[in-house]
Amino acid sequence: MAFDGIVTKAITSELSELCGSRIDKVFQPNKNEIILGLYLDKKNYALNICIDAQNCRINLTTHSKLNPQVAPNFCMLLRKNLIGLKLKNIITFDLERLILLEFEGFDELDDIVSKKLIIELMGKHSNVILLDDINIIIDSLRHIKEVDENYRDILPHTKYEFPSSNKFNFLDLKNFEDFKNHIDTNDFNNLPAQISETFNGISKSFINSIINKLEIQNLEGIYNYINTTIETTNTNNLHFEEIKNKDGITKDYFLVNSINPNNKFSLNFFIDDFYYTKETSEVFKNYRNTLLKLILDTLKKYNKRLSNINEKLKECENMEKYRIYGELITANLYKIPNRNIEEIELENYYDNNNKIIIKLDKKFLPSINAKNFFKKYSKLKNALEVVSKQKQDTLKELNYIESIVYELENSSSVDELTYIFEEISENDIFKEKLSKSSKNSKVKKSKLTKNKNVSFNPIKYTVDGYTVLVGRNNKENDYLSLKFANKNDIWFHTKDFHGSHTILKIDANLPYPSNDILTKVAKIAALHSKAKNSSNVPVDFCEVKYVKKPSGSRPGMVIYSNNKTLNVTPEHI
Repeated sequence: MAFDGIVTKAITSELSELCGSRIDKVFQPNKNEIILGLYLDKKNYALNICIDAQNCRINLTTHSKLNPQVAPNFCMLLRKNLIGLKLKNIITFDLERLILLEFEGFDELDDIVSKKLIIELMGKHSNVILLDDINIIIDSLRHIKEVDENYRDILPHTKYEFPSSNKFNFLDLKNFEDFKNHIDTNDFNNLPAQISETFNGISKSFINSIINKLEIQNLEGIYNYINTTIETTNTNNLHFEEIKNKDGITKDYFLVNSINPNNKFSLNFFIDDFYYTKETSEVFKNYRNTLLKLILDTLKKYNKRLSNINEKLKECENMEKYRIYGELITANLYKIPNRNIEEIELENYYDNNNKIIIKLDKKFLPSINAKNFFKKYSKLKNALEVVSKQKQDTLKELNYIESIVYELENSSSVDELTYIFEEISENDIFKEKLSKSSKNSKVKKSKLTKNKNVSFNPIKYTVDGYTVLVGRNNKENDYLSLKFANKNDIWFHTKDFHGSHTILKIDANLPYPSNDILTKVAKIAALHSKAKNSSNVPVDFCEVKYVKKPSGSRPGMVIYSNNKTLNVTPEHI
């Protein structure tokens, strides 16, 4: 859905009902957004102005956003100049994506004060500009120099100039023939691009919707629909209709005429929900991809370490050979010539006295070669002990990293990603990668306490009256199993697969869970695991009192005993 000139005109037509409201708050959640708090008829409204290149828009919003502790300079300037003033007028210019908000009020001396706020919604050139009563720029959200941008100067103390355009104004057309004269009628397949590139404020997606969704295939019909839609923008008789793909999934929306008048500000709140969902999804995807790259880089590093360890272990497989070489040479020194030779053939009493050829370093005597073989054997023997321990530790770390990957793949909100970030930021195995992505360290952490009444948010199910809780990440798994659950509750986890800890709460007012209930809970545990798409998944379960956390182990890692196993197929209960 494109926020084109037609949508801008429809949205601001609804906003005109707020004329007379008083500005009582100004916020700037981020570098691209300004939120004006409006008060009218004992009601509060929040006007969101966004100049992000991909999501630029103006609309009323009901979705709150976190604000920085220290307000940015432009936000402070708007507070100084606008708070206490009333919104006098909202003006649009034809189908330009340009909105002028006029404010008026009184200063400390009861003199009339006039200010203007220009909102330019033009992709990468979008801006919010504060003007005085004679159109001199007080300041802007973005400063633009003509020499840098090949555009206009948008700088404090300069005269504001309206943006220019080489496109035609659709509202200046006299009739269909006038419209037709601007279009190459022989190139109908390229009609959306033609209209969008010829006339201001009309997007390609809008024309595509007219042609494909409404099945209007003639030029005059398209012209009439555009004309009717523009005329309807100030009647509150427009709404957004879904455009679905072949699978019935909504892929876009476009403006259509309504039979009945819409509710007050219906277009504004639709835009608000649409872009909130879109931006939340974009933030989630970007954040998850950033974390995933960091974790996969760490996983690659540990896989490489494991590969090197396996190579060393392969070398250690030959250590007994060097010991035997040393012993055979030492046992036969009396009959070996005392001179430098390249190889020697001896009877191997470890192999039924079969002949064996031993390669020697001809720079040394046979006796020195024997000592060198013993040294190599001793070195490899010591290395085997160290490298074997390193392999065990590396496999544990790999298992833990893979559990983090599982968490990321199953996360569905920014809050869940924040918990994952908190977890990895406390683990030294990610320290190197996190230091290179220090911007992520700004994410606010939230800690779980030892208080059993703490507010945390596991996934909840009800199975035949019993409560079932499922952890969403490793830290919550630990808290759920080791702090929150009672000792007689039943703990479930997939065997040999990464998954969430699942707790079946035992209720004293209910009979002990039957095998049928245990099976249902096991299916839930399997559903929240890496084996969710498999069949016949083994799930271990035991009482919580038999679940222990080894000292120094990573989050989510536990050991358990006195367990039984159920083989189930994952499914929703």
